[in-house]
Amino acid sequence: MDEPFDDETDGIVTVTLGLDAPSRLDKALAAAVPEAAALSRSRLMRLIAEGAVTRGGLAVTDPKARAAAGEIYEIRPGPAAEVEARPEAIALRVIYEDADLIVIDKPAGMVVHPAPGTPSGTLVNALLHHCGDSLSGIGGERRPGIVHRIDKETTGLLVAAKSDRAHHGLAAQFEAHSVTRHYLALVQGVPSAADPRLNGLRGATFEAGGILKIATNLARHRSDRQRQAVCWPPEGRHAVTRARVVEGFAGQAALVDCWLETGRTHQIRVHMAHAGHGLIGDPVYGGRRRLSVRALGAAAVEAAAGFSRQALHAASLGFDHPVTGERLDFSSPLPADMADLLAGLRAGAAGG
Repeated sequence: MDEPFDDETDGIVTVTLGLDAPSRLDKALAAAVPEAAALSRSRLMRLIAEGAVTRGGLAVTDPKARAAAGEIYEIRPGPAAEVEARPEAIALRVIYEDADLIVIDKPAGMVVHPAPGTPSGTLVNALLHHCGDSLSGIGGERRPGIVHRIDKETTGLLVAAKSDRAHHGLAAQFEAHSVTRHYLALVQGVPSAADPRLNGLRGATFEAGGILKIATNLARHRSDRQRQAVCWPPEGRHAVTRARVVEGFAGQAALVDCWLETGRTHQIRVHMAHAGHGLIGDPVYGGRRRLSVRALGAAAVEAAAGFSRQALHAASLGFDHPVTGERLDFSSPLPADMADLLAGLRAGAAGG
């Protein structure tokens, strides 16, 4: 789940350092640059050294230079590289498509864009085949048209840009947090404002209507680079998730509606785990909490224990069309595996 990059024209990425920015330039830019710009700290260091990072029109060439909150930098990564990914005839569930954008309902198991471990079989490979040369090139090498992403095993709605003007417009909406994104998750336990542990948890508060708000910073785990971890300023990047219990199951599990103010990698999974309510089936952040056979019955507990992915579905997506201005809202029903698990939990909570 990534935020888009804040680009203006000619591929320039404009970054304003926040109040909690690290004092070293490369670290400050890495913390502030939107993730969908695909600019790692190592690449930022190279760009700084090459003179591709400027402040006030002057190049800053020392990655260790001091940085301060409020400073505005322009980064010029260069033109989009030739796409290495090849078109592949992979079936897509297209929810909406026009000349500027396409909305996909992604299945579990599909990676959004190619990476060293997954060079093929990705959504980008499928989009290249489906859309031909019409995908926006702003995303750069391996990421044409990609404005945001969802995890490999997360299902649901995702929009991609077919034109550069759509890419610019969608990226601006993601950056302004005006895109509505709701995810349905099946979690361990039932988040409650009456839980003293949760009320005392740093970064967790309850808003009107029993809405759980989790506000922390997120960064890569220090010892496991494949994981994200909760951290606090000045480390990491600001992340805010809200969650509302839709339905509880004998105090053991819940169907939760989660929505994003920001869109960091693994955000919902990490935040719900931080709250003590990890997603059922999540092999990375789910934890070792076991559901009670006495409360739910053996069938429901076995179904939850055997669920093979994080129980997370991008159920709704809404934004203004970046070209026409028309409001577009899409929804996606739960996939069969989550629907079956939900039915099992309901039956178990009802005593049968």
